[in-house]
Amino acid sequence: MKTLVVIGQGYVGLPMALRAAEEGMSVVGLDTNAKVVDNLNAGVSHIDDISDDELKSGLKAGYLASTDASCIADADVVVVCVPTPLSADGGPDLRPVEAAAGAIGEHLTPGTLCILESTTYPGTTEEVFAPLVCRDQFKVGEDVNIAFSPERIDPGNEKFGVKNTPKVVGGITPECTRLAKEFYSQFIDTVVEAKGAKEAEMAKLLENTFRHVNIALVNEMVRFSDELDIDLWNAIDCAETKPFGFMAFRPGPGVGGHCIPVDPSYLSHRVKAKLGYAFRMVELAEEINDAAPNYVATRVWALLNQGRKSVNGAKVLLVGVTYKPNISDCRESPADPLAARLLAWGADVSYFDPFVPKWHPHGVDVVLESVEELYDTAEGADIVVLLQPHAVIDLSRLGTIATAILDTRGIMSGNSVEAL
Repeated sequence: MKTLVVIGQGYVGLPMALRAAEEGMSVVGLDTNAKVVDNLNAGVSHIDDISDDELKSGLKAGYLASTDASCIADADVVVVCVPTPLSADGGPDLRPVEAAAGAIGEHLTPGTLCILESTTYPGTTEEVFAPLVCRDQFKVGEDVNIAFSPERIDPGNEKFGVKNTPKVVGGITPECTRLAKEFYSQFIDTVVEAKGAKEAEMAKLLENTFRHVNIALVNEMVRFSDELDIDLWNAIDCAETKPFGFMAFRPGPGVGGHCIPVDPSYLSHRVKAKLGYAFRMVELAEEINDAAPNYVATRVWALLNQGRKSVNGAKVLLVGVTYKPNISDCRESPADPLAARLLAWGADVSYFDPFVPKWHPHGVDVVLESVEELYDTAEGADIVVLLQPHAVIDLSRLGTIATAILDTRGIMSGNSVEAL
């Protein structure tokens, strides 16, 4: 039985730790947040994808949360799942990764397999992570094995989780890759070997840059399609019938979450820093997607104007303020800049979201509370903006009672509904 330490007990680290415990491993979930650790050991989960009952089962199976990094000394495998937010210069803030690597280096014993899962630019595992882990005391591939494996957690996805989502692994040496694959194969169905760590790092950025660029494409097309009186949503549905050579992406209020708005910037920053020229495709996609919430605000203004109403003082109800449906995560949600723009114009903004009781939109000095009665509030609003179609929302009912609806997802119908 292997002893595993997973550093970082958030939306990536906790599900992995519990999945490994389920397969019989002795697992320590290491985190710097003492309150989170105490709650985890008490069976109280803090992420959407893990219920309290699932956590309690994991505790019985061999999972334990801790703030004590000395547990690394007894580990056969250490996996790092800490956040890498954007820094002020547009690159990844590697301080959490560096802190985790430093803690590993302080307690490391020979023969340990160390895997970085935190998303970052190609070269981080070899240039930043490995030196801090080894501390000039160990040699990679001989004394310690180091690899990168990009996280592929999709919060709220009921079809794909840790077990059945293919795992990419790339080691600094072929032996590192082999051992990483051997480790993950114990509790993940499919493990794919990359040529090396840099290729595994690039694979993650490629996945999310692909989405970022294609979302930007349709977010740009939806603007001029509206002005040309073209139903882009219908055009996309028609194009999707082609059984080859096309993948459907649909417009929206902007991109959000922990990956799409952030990860491509790592690659853009790396290219500019190392090669001296811009990754223009990503920079343009960022410009378009960052402008999407303001376009939504402009459409709200236009629809109110059609009804002979001023946006100043208008009752605007936002429905769903998380970055994706059926979760409570508001990170980088496009609802934030949208609310900020509407409030700056003097709109009376309210919102409904069953997953977010209180909401402090970034950039404004107000804290809002979710309305209790969605449909009563919608009936009295001057305009309703559908941002996230949470499953608990009756869209048909909403479409029949609201005076005006801006549907940013293109999924509603009715005389009062206007698609983005």
